[in-house]
Amino acid sequence: MELLTQLMKVPSAALCLFALFFLLVALLKIKQVRLSVSMAASSGLMLAMAVILTAFPFYRMPNGGSVTLGGMLPLFFISFAYGPEVGMLAGFAYSLMNLVMAPYILHPVQVLFDYPLPFMALGLAGCFPRHHMAGITAAVAVRLFFHFLSGVVFFGSYAPAGTSIYLYSFVTNLTYLLPNLVICLVFYRLLPVERFLSLMKR
Repeated sequence: MELLTQLMKVPSAALCLFALFFLLVALLKIKQVRLSVSMAASSGLMLAMAVILTAFPFYRMPNGGSVTLGGMLPLFFISFAYGPEVGMLAGFAYSLMNLVMAPYILHPVQVLFDYPLPFMALGLAGCFPRHHMAGITAAVAVRLFFHFLSGVVFFGSYAPAGTSIYLYSFVTNLTYLLPNLVICLVFYRLLPVERFLSLMKR
């Protein structure tokens, strides 16, 4: 109990333990993944598409984050086609590429909560095989949660005077994640997703 109290006095340490727990659970699930050649090829193509869509954002936030033309959608396709484990693995790979392309680093734990964890969370969309739009929404909500925690602990000093750091972090991250979610849902409705997924599964 005393250890828990001490950890709560150092938010970055508590977040680090939380991140390690999430990563451990995710790695245990990912360890079960057996990628075929076709799965690896399709996933690689989707990752490349995600990188291209992210490289040309409509808007880039001053402290990280951007609005893209459906940059998360290819990761959702991987999750729907091959399941959440492969989706989380793809999210991890994408997070490393995103970190190289657009790094914003304040602290090692902040990197975990702004890169690997939120993008691995997008793989959770695969937990909704029959309700894709609900899966997309839930996955983005979990991504928002990770960015929110990062914002509260590491970006709270950017909040205007008199503004709650919790409100500041939530609104700041929602400002770009909500438009991204809407764009992904619109494209999902417009594209022949089921046919596309069936091709990926061959």
